[in-house]
Amino acid sequence: MSLTVSPKAISELRARTSAGMMDCKNALEEAGGDMDRAAELLRAKGIAKAETRAGRGASQGIVMVDVNATGAAGTMIELNCETDFVARTDGFRDLAKALVAHFAEHAPDGIHIGGENSAILNQPLQGKTVGEVVKQVSGTVGEAMALRRVARFGGAGRLVGFYLHHNGQVGVLVELAGVSGDAALALAREVALHIASADPLAVSAKDIPAEMIDRERRIAEEQVVAEGKPEHIRGKIVEGKLRKFTAERSLLDQAFVKDDKKTVGDLVNAMAGASVVRFARFKVGEG
Repeated sequence: MSLTVSPKAISELRARTSAGMMDCKNALEEAGGDMDRAAELLRAKGIAKAETRAGRGASQGIVMVDVNATGAAGTMIELNCETDFVARTDGFRDLAKALVAHFAEHAPDGIHIGGENSAILNQPLQGKTVGEVVKQVSGTVGEAMALRRVARFGGAGRLVGFYLHHNGQVGVLVELAGVSGDAALALAREVALHIASADPLAVSAKDIPAEMIDRERRIAEEQVVAEGKPEHIRGKIVEGKLRKFTAERSLLDQAFVKDDKKTVGDLVNAMAGASVVRFARFKVGEG
């Protein structure tokens, strides 16, 4: 008996991979309804390109950033709503401003995901909790809202730079170590701008999650078999594909968006003592 694939699942896979409807339907049927495996199958068959982020959604909203003038600390939030119309209203933007100001003072270090059991929603704000304040504005507007993500970087010996796209849909925080001052802030901004455009997965190849490398290996192995490559060279071809993948998706190995003759690593290494510690890239509706 063949698996019946729902239109919702097909649409989700299409949004995730940009593949055609029938290709998504066939992949889901072949994968027994497993969304991740179906995405792998589409990649292996050359139908879909690499996903920039898993589990994309269709949420509207805004990314907002608050960075100290000296770069000592930086905070970024993503606040979601249902429609672009509400995302442009003063009430929604005022809520986002209040939240980023709050978390600039009170967010723990690192990246935090919102949700019903998230500690960041339980923090006190304006005599309520953060979650209650969001719900109150949501009820007033008559549209669901959610604090999706919060990031806060900084600390002794660190410098935080940022980039925020003019439409508030993409924001980046990047943390450097070993440098300070205006030149370092300018470097951090250049790196943040690059991250916004190139969407790396990790600072360096060694930081890419092992499960992601394993997935890419499976895809590459299926590709070389499908292409009919001689068995004795398949291993080398697979390793070459993996090296290409890690170079394209690790920040320091990527060609710098303003000058493709140098890598981001070259750009950072040109400033004595500088190193990239971590980054956060928020795009509305992703993650």
